[in-house]
Amino acid sequence: MHPRHALLLLATVALAWGINWPIGKALLQYLPPIWIVTLRSALGALALLVFCGLRGRLVWPRRADLPVILSVGLLHMAAFSVLASIGLQHVPAGRSVVLAYTTPLWVLPGAWLLLGEALTRRRLVGVGLGLAGLLLIFNPLSFDWQDQRAVLGNALVLLAALCWAASILVVRRHTWVTPPFELVFWQALLASALLLPLALHVEGVPRIAWHAELVAMLLYGALFGIALAHWALGIVSRALPATTTSLGLLGVPVCGTLCSALALGEPLGAPLLGALALILLGIGVGTLRRG
Repeated sequence: MHPRHALLLLATVALAWGINWPIGKALLQYLPPIWIVTLRSALGALALLVFCGLRGRLVWPRRADLPVILSVGLLHMAAFSVLASIGLQHVPAGRSVVLAYTTPLWVLPGAWLLLGEALTRRRLVGVGLGLAGLLLIFNPLSFDWQDQRAVLGNALVLLAALCWAASILVVRRHTWVTPPFELVFWQALLASALLLPLALHVEGVPRIAWHAELVAMLLYGALFGIALAHWALGIVSRALPATTTSLGLLGVPVCGTLCSALALGEPLGAPLLGALALILLGIGVGTLRRG
């Protein structure tokens, strides 16, 4: 894929996942956190099964596909989603999405050590600007370290970022045999198979008062947050360097923070706006070629 088209897909992923964060926060009013992730994953797998079947693109994965199925299904769709959803119970949606996308902090050294990607000046400056924006939003000096629930929530979201960074590195290093879209169903199916017993063991059988708003939010997470976004990210990860991909995904906290302010009424002050400007500048410097 041409890098320009890959960047457009990357922007689509950032928008879809940015909107998904305030939706995930709103879902906590109706469902426990692990069940939210489980139902979204199962619905996403079902949607992908129907779509692949209708398009004749449902294929059995090969042995060479197992590393990318395991890494995305286990580390991203399951571990990242569960840790972030539990963290959302104790952290505002705007701050949690920012912490989750400290991924470049872990991807940059990993891509250098494991993938041999060069630490160019533009990438270093882009990562530095993006992380400066993240630090401006999450100011450790003003954080209440005595609040154990808040500390736990923030730690879980940061751990989620580490899991996703590992997944990005595996996908980038993977030698593709089956196209990314054909594997998204198997990744979502694996995540659902892992999440269902976990949800039953930890949270039990939930009592759900079904209504249109709840169904719509779950469907958005399944169709856009899983089916569309993971397909697009699989293509992007093949076409762009791992560091560029992680930098472009810094657009998610921009979208997520703005959507959280609009939908949930979370405060949007001058420091937050300044941080978002730094993140956007970091994305531009790190991902766009000169000229």
